[in-house]
Amino acid sequence: MEKLLGQLVDIEKIAKEKDYGFPDRYYRRKAIIRKILVQQKEIYKTGKTVPNRIVSIAKDYIRPIIRGKETKRLEFGPKVNMIQIDGINFIDHLSFDAFNECKRFIPSIRKSRELFGKTTHVAADAIYATNENRRYCTGNNITTSFKRKSRAGKFEEQRQKIQSLLATERATRMEGSFGTEKRHYGLDRIKARIKSTEILWVFFGVHTANANRIATKRKEKLSTQQAA
Repeated sequence: MEKLLGQLVDIEKIAKEKDYGFPDRYYRRKAIIRKILVQQKEIYKTGKTVPNRIVSIAKDYIRPIIRGKETKRLEFGPKVNMIQIDGINFIDHLSFDAFNECKRFIPSIRKSRELFGKTTHVAADAIYATNENRRYCTGNNITTSFKRKSRAGKFEEQRQKIQSLLATERATRMEGSFGTEKRHYGLDRIKARIKSTEILWVFFGVHTANANRIATKRKEKLSTQQAA
């Protein structure tokens, strides 16, 4: 890589002598390649990975995200923290860098309160069940789908039923909506070539799916009213 960069410098000198120019994209790509060279030297020297490691020359903003899945240990592309209210999905946070999803739990609840007022029940994946998030929900009288850590209370049977219902709703509605958006709204393989259009692709996929859900809800409501 270092040798090829040196050859490019020689070509640039010849081009400059003959009054030839290169597009801005060429210089941006070359700068990215230089960054990759620095990172590769650091990895070779230390044997460890480097922060903000570039894995694509064409998309230098993409970072490998460890998912821990059996079929996909690593994923590439935007990572989204989503909140769902009455079957409609809202993008709370989007980033091409890995971020701690647990830290988005409280801001997500605050966002739902801004949009729809009081929040009394929340269903979330087990990774969100940190002590900080549990204390926040207890202090704000929010019932969650988290498994109990303390001793059973007076209304343990009722609590277990509510927890089970919330967990089931999350597993069927939210996870199901993610699958629908990936399979039918182009989010399983985003073909955009630059960062801004890739973000736009995600927004269009999520909110087009939302528009279809809202239209279906209205149609069902109208049918019910006509039947009545």
